[in-house]
Amino acid sequence: MHAHPATKFSKLKPEHLTLTVVIPCFNEVHSIEPVLERVELVGLADEIIIVDDGSTDGTREILKRIEAEQHPHLRILYHEHNQGKGAAVITGFAAASSQVLLIQDADFEYDPREYPALLKPIEEGIADVVYGSRFLGGPRKAMNFWNMVANKLLTFATNILYNSILSDMETCYKVFRSEVVRDMMIHARRFEFEPEVTAKVLKKGIRIYEVPISYNGREWNEGKKIKWTDAPIALWTLIKYRFVD
Repeated sequence: MHAHPATKFSKLKPEHLTLTVVIPCFNEVHSIEPVLERVELVGLADEIIIVDDGSTDGTREILKRIEAEQHPHLRILYHEHNQGKGAAVITGFAAASSQVLLIQDADFEYDPREYPALLKPIEEGIADVVYGSRFLGGPRKAMNFWNMVANKLLTFATNILYNSILSDMETCYKVFRSEVVRDMMIHARRFEFEPEVTAKVLKKGIRIYEVPISYNGREWNEGKKIKWTDAPIALWTLIKYRFVD
């Protein structure tokens, strides 16, 4: 009996890849511990890196206690002063040792139970970068209207400038094969990280794979940190990196 030749679909066999979950954290005293528990409960992370970005609300004391408990595969890094989400993600990426890197916010907006869907295109070899989209039909809490408008406009600008068809450029859930971002120079320190890394991935000619995710957005009085003033900065970032290397 002759063996069947490999088909063009043979690459869809899942590949075992190591995963680092990077959690940037600033003043999340009420959520950081349960978010960590949710990430650990999923059981897919080979390494979890929390980067505390100069918290002043008691978060750092909780992290020190967690650190003393010696959770397996957990590392906690500390910024002496607040630098911004982008700076925290960059610190986490630089310390990561896995083949795949996934960004997880330190609040309840994004559910770690989405990890299998986010990782599947990379494991199957059909993508090097995956974004979890809040606008592809997954269940979600109704978000602030003007937040949605800003998200849609920034994503539309991304698609025009970089000839892409993304539905959610600003999503937190971004997953990368580590070699995609390992040598990428990222200048962003705050929320302009999202458009900068997206611009640089697309300029590399890497097509971003999107999967639908659930979303439980919070209000500003619940601790949401991104503001309307971040939108024009994000737009300028998209324009700048379209024409500047």
